[in-house]
Amino acid sequence: MSYTITDLLPLPNSSERIPRLGFGVYRSPPNQCVQSCLTALEVGYRHIDTAQFYANEAEVGEALRTSNVPRDQVFVTSKILSPAGSAEATYDKLLASVEKIGGPGGYVDLFLIHSSSSGSHGRRHLWQALEKLHEEGKARSIGVSNYGVQHIEEMRSYAKVWPPHVNQIELHPWCQQRTIDAYCKQNGIVVEAYSPIVRNYKANDPTLVEIAKKYNKSTQQVLIRYALQKGWVPLPKTDDADRIAANANVFDFNISPEDIDVLNSLDQGSAGAIVEAVANE
Repeated sequence: MSYTITDLLPLPNSSERIPRLGFGVYRSPPNQCVQSCLTALEVGYRHIDTAQFYANEAEVGEALRTSNVPRDQVFVTSKILSPAGSAEATYDKLLASVEKIGGPGGYVDLFLIHSSSSGSHGRRHLWQALEKLHEEGKARSIGVSNYGVQHIEEMRSYAKVWPPHVNQIELHPWCQQRTIDAYCKQNGIVVEAYSPIVRNYKANDPTLVEIAKKYNKSTQQVLIRYALQKGWVPLPKTDDADRIAANANVFDFNISPEDIDVLNSLDQGSAGAIVEAVANE
């Protein structure tokens, strides 16, 4: 399988396309986040993933404006965790994010509902606010995160935009979420993998270490490459400049089908999640 860092994947029912590899800024401290994003853009990433919860949207925006990379060549995602008191207040909350990232009159490439936890009424409320943002061109695409099959199916009854363009979930060998992964692929929904390097908790796992040695790569590089070969869009996060570069250096090797099988065999289902395994029913 030959991939490159500049590969773009089509989003369902949309002319927008998403880069195959992203750069995550989960809880990257504001004073560090700008530099990390600039480093990421410098080494070739064209996809940055932030969220209201991360409290660094403005810093991502600053990096975009400071960088020499034209805005239309960078795919930027943010997320909203929960609805505000009314439809207007929720929409205003979305707009505030767009302006932090893109400036007045700006846009984001993708806006996600960060969690399924606000209940069916809250989820509907959030999606309708996102649809308004999408209609106005302030979010070029919209999607969900931590949604199981039941949550995406529930949307059919009210969504004007269905399926969601993306579902971002925790994915790595120990938590493969096979039911929702297969469902998304059947429906053309792009599957993004957060925590693809398991926050380094598995860096010394003997099976992983052995495979990394075989390819002369770091365990992190093997995990990112694994995610790519599974058809996911991995979002590795680090603030270390050398690791930012190393995490993007995953396009010069292929994990063999036999070794993919070995990594697949590590799956622990929902018990393997370090953040959240979705509920599918």
